[in-house]
Amino acid sequence: MGYKMLVLDLDDTLLDDDYKISQRNKDALKKAQEQGVYVVLASGRPTAAMMNFACELELGTYGSFIISFNGGMVTNVKDQEVIFERSLTKEEIHDLHDFSKAHKVDIITYLDGHIVSERRSKYIDIEIKLTGMNHREVSSFKSAVDSSAVKCILLEDPAYLKSVEAKLREAHPDMSVAISKPFFLEVMPQGIDKAASIAFLAKRLGINREEIIAVGNAGNDVTMIEYAGLGVWVSNVAPELRSRADVIVASNNDDGVAEVVERFILG
Repeated sequence: MGYKMLVLDLDDTLLDDDYKISQRNKDALKKAQEQGVYVVLASGRPTAAMMNFACELELGTYGSFIISFNGGMVTNVKDQEVIFERSLTKEEIHDLHDFSKAHKVDIITYLDGHIVSERRSKYIDIEIKLTGMNHREVSSFKSAVDSSAVKCILLEDPAYLKSVEAKLREAHPDMSVAISKPFFLEVMPQGIDKAASIAFLAKRLGINREEIIAVGNAGNDVTMIEYAGLGVWVSNVAPELRSRADVIVASNNDDGVAEVVERFILG
């Protein structure tokens, strides 16, 4: 099989625990692109928090793309043109805020390049650090959020958040819900996830799903792992997800992405 697209999650997959791309991974991805393979980054991160990694890998030079907000947006790296976008409505976001209050979890969204919430917490601070975005603390979330936004995140202790996930799915079957990190419950518009945006991009590029490799590590990667012709977990994947991929490679700290490239593209 000649693979034409390699889709990579960022945090805990391509990036090591210091949020860096190893030299081995960089070298392998450069060689894959030189062979004509599209390297696509697909993350729950906002677009602005992905672009530096896209530039580091020279994705723009090779005409590639990033999928941000868990599939809510697709951007051409070369000219930073948004070629696909779907957002939650203001009313949907307000409903999610009410749900978060009722279940005692924090909620954030993204407006005008800022993370918006009613308070700070240790989990919100993690998102601020991950994205490098400014935080806007507001007295009223619903008053501040007066327009649509690409996604929301509910944040709390992992054990409790798992129970909230089940309640959210029951209360809002009209939304896409996925856990990215154990303390991040991400909410997107119905039908929006990484797989849907990969399918959009593949159709645009004339690539069949059998010609796609997807690599991830978490619950919000499941749809793309199961969609791709070859679905791959890095070994630091949660135990309950291990059976849902075709292959498991080395961890994010041990150049698992390079292993994929070397075995299935260069090899």
